[in-house]
Amino acid sequence: MQIHIVKSGETLFSIANTYSTSIFSISEANELETPNLVVGQALVIPIVGQYYFVQPGDTLFTIGRQFNISTEELARINNIQLNIMLPVGYRLYIPPRPKPSITSFGYIEPLGDTVSPVLENAAEKNTPSLTYLAPFSYRINRDGSLTPPPLDRFREIAENNNTSLSFVVTNLEEGAFSSELIHIILTVQAVQNSLIDEIINTATAGGFQDVHFDFEFIPQDDREAYNEFLRKIKPRLDQAGLLLSTALAPKTSATQQGLLYEAHDYAAHGEIADFVVLMTYEWGYSAGPPLPVSPINEVERVLTYAITEIPPDKILMGQNLYGYDWTLPFVQGESFARAISPQQAIRIARENNAAIQYDETAQAPFFNYYDNQGREHIVWFEDARSIQAKFDLIKRLDLRGIAYWKLGLAFPQNWLLLNDNFTINKRET
Repeated sequence: MQIHIVKSGETLFSIANTYSTSIFSISEANELETPNLVVGQALVIPIVGQYYFVQPGDTLFTIGRQFNISTEELARINNIQLNIMLPVGYRLYIPPRPKPSITSFGYIEPLGDTVSPVLENAAEKNTPSLTYLAPFSYRINRDGSLTPPPLDRFREIAENNNTSLSFVVTNLEEGAFSSELIHIILTVQAVQNSLIDEIINTATAGGFQDVHFDFEFIPQDDREAYNEFLRKIKPRLDQAGLLLSTALAPKTSATQQGLLYEAHDYAAHGEIADFVVLMTYEWGYSAGPPLPVSPINEVERVLTYAITEIPPDKILMGQNLYGYDWTLPFVQGESFARAISPQQAIRIARENNAAIQYDETAQAPFFNYYDNQGREHIVWFEDARSIQAKFDLIKRLDLRGIAYWKLGLAFPQNWLLLNDNFTINKRET
């Protein structure tokens, strides 16, 4: 695959000619709603391998080193002489490279009593690219019983695509993570024992392969109680043939303060769990000031710390499949951003004739526009460039893989690039 950034004056026709492909192929790959493009828009060009356009100062040697290919092979593939002076703008073909294998994990959150057609369609469409489909969530009750989410055809969809199901357990109560509820679960042994029995019985009967604990806002004094809970349930899960995984807040040190962080013991989870999901997103969030949702500099800080406490082959980097649209000026406690898909972001930019910019430090696209009431907005979202930067980070740190929050928001470029960069593991045991 190739990523192309639309420049002023370019058309689908001119871009297709540049890469020796068709307008239809580009439109289909990017699920374009119209042939009208946005300046700064990132397009995925569906070709095998990629093209490189020679820059000032380039030689066959420097280009070969950049793409980990010998100068002799590069010259042979492009039918040119080894000692040729490369003119600026000359197009070289770079063949595809070997793909590492990773685990991919996709949360999906049905609301209400049934799975909506939108979510069922997302599961059908995206599950071929997932190791785990993770319905969110089985909510714990105060007596240790569980309230399940609607599952409808999720099990059938997962089985049809050789995808494992993850049994997500949360301490959500009345729509929020409850510190009081999780304190009961971690400290009252009779309730905890009932919960463990119900988890194993329900997960086994439902065809799940992994039990995933997303316990948040745990009181700091219950940190070791959470570790002991995991140590207690792990042999039971092993006996039932179930893996154990956890979701962890994005920490940058063992002593990081705050209710979200203090009870998440990276070292203990790295020892006990089969794998963990690091929730490396929500720097920019609905009730907060306008920021990139998962700026790569901040994500890398979390991962750099995490691999000192947790084996990299147990770490899934969390990745958002959405962005936010803020109305300006932002007022803390009064302003709330609207969550949007990457496809919606492109539509908003196109309809408002807004050029898309790119923050190189955060590796994130954004743009400003004015609505029909004259109010200024800023949108931060994800595109092909930002997701490719995350894939490169996964490779560089040799992580187990990626976990998506959450399915149902249209981002076709992600799935194209995911499969172009990696071979997806299936049915882990």
